[in-house]
Amino acid sequence: MDRAVFVLCYWWCMLVVLASGSLDLGVNWGNIATHPLPPKTVVQLLKDNGIQKVKLFDCDPKTLLALEGSGIEVMVAIPNLQLASMAEVLVNAEDWVSENLLDFVDKVNISYVAVGNEPFLKSYNGTFVKHTFPALRNIQKALDKANLGKKIKATIPLNADVYESSSSKPSDGNFRSDIKKLITQIVKFLKENGAPFVVNIYPFLSLYQDDNFPIEFAFFEDGAQPVDDQNYHYTNVLDANYDTLLWSLKKIGVDDMKIIIGEIGWPTDGNKHATTKDAQKFYNGLFKRLNENKGTPLRPSAKFDVYLFSLLDEDHKSIDPGFFERHWGIFRFDGKPKFPLDFTGKGQNKMPIGAKNVEYMEHKWCVLDTSIVDNKITWMVQKQTDFACANGDCTSLTPGSSCSSISNISHVSYAFNMYYQMRNQKKDACDFEGLGMIVDKNVSQGQCLFPIMIDVGAGERLSFGFGGIIAAILTMFFIHVNVRTSFLV
Repeated sequence: MDRAVFVLCYWWCMLVVLASGSLDLGVNWGNIATHPLPPKTVVQLLKDNGIQKVKLFDCDPKTLLALEGSGIEVMVAIPNLQLASMAEVLVNAEDWVSENLLDFVDKVNISYVAVGNEPFLKSYNGTFVKHTFPALRNIQKALDKANLGKKIKATIPLNADVYESSSSKPSDGNFRSDIKKLITQIVKFLKENGAPFVVNIYPFLSLYQDDNFPIEFAFFEDGAQPVDDQNYHYTNVLDANYDTLLWSLKKIGVDDMKIIIGEIGWPTDGNKHATTKDAQKFYNGLFKRLNENKGTPLRPSAKFDVYLFSLLDEDHKSIDPGFFERHWGIFRFDGKPKFPLDFTGKGQNKMPIGAKNVEYMEHKWCVLDTSIVDNKITWMVQKQTDFACANGDCTSLTPGSSCSSISNISHVSYAFNMYYQMRNQKKDACDFEGLGMIVDKNVSQGQCLFPIMIDVGAGERLSFGFGGIIAAILTMFFIHVNVRTSFLV
């Protein structure tokens, strides 16, 4: 397909989407999963639901191949661990652009390169501060040298913790003192190059970190007690957070910069506030707010540019931020929608179109063999449960989660099954020193799903590293507490 045909196809797709009344939404597509959906399946999922923008966390060639000719606008990314290399010498950045972009720029609608992801998070303790801006400069120079600088802009997705307010009012917003000088340099560089400021805003975290946070503010609900700030009134977290950023930008002399919300969403498991019901309520409120077609009190004429977080659940993500981290998807790991939505914001909810032609592994589950269990070997069951959770995914068993209320025996079976499924249903993965048993009857209970993984082929499965084991220790601790009682209950 030549460039002219590609451009025509792209704008035709955009006209179709606009005619359908859908909001101009993007989504984040991550793939930190043991059994990721094939990229072509995901691209079809995006197209079926009218989603015309996608933000990636890498520049995987298989993903870009699947996006060829789709017309979907793409933000590719350079992971944080590569920032030092990009910053060191310009040639490294030039090599990255040559190896990752040149083969795709005429076939994929790449608009942005994300240089790192939230590199200034407080929890990183300054690990990436030194390298981020030099990496950004070098990538933009490399894009310019390759004659891509006008079409593709380099930017840095930043967490909203890069700015703060001393009074919780937007007008008192300012960039963090430890990085203010650096952020000022970055912002002016972005503006000079016509690149946007990308910020990730999470109303969920406000509620997660403070049970007393006014819930109406998180869910865009009517009746929220407004926060008055000078002549402006705020009734939701999004507007207040966004304008805190605008005030922070104004205070460094920049008040007309394009802003993209790179991530916003609500998880569905792993915490008492992370449920499908709450997620649906959040998205209903968010889409209604976006459908108003207006900006914030401080910038009323500017429409929001938003990427939802996230498209799919990812069962191998780090749980350091919280057990909910693996459950941000609007769709499950296999592309099945979790709850009805209306992407137009008109409140006419219906189930999104799920992934098509998904192939699953055999209908087999691994459970605790209760015929050989008694209180005398409780210690052995506990040991094997700890092992399964440390090497699998037990986040749905944690307090307040979808499987937290099932019986102690079912807790163990869930842990065994997740380990078994994540290891491709290998027979020895259901041994557990003779305590495991393979069954062919679905053992899911109510809202607690005992999943079967999708069959993606050996070449696509994610291997298990030492880091994944360490990340699961906290999960193991909570499950250990939950199952330490008699297994005969």
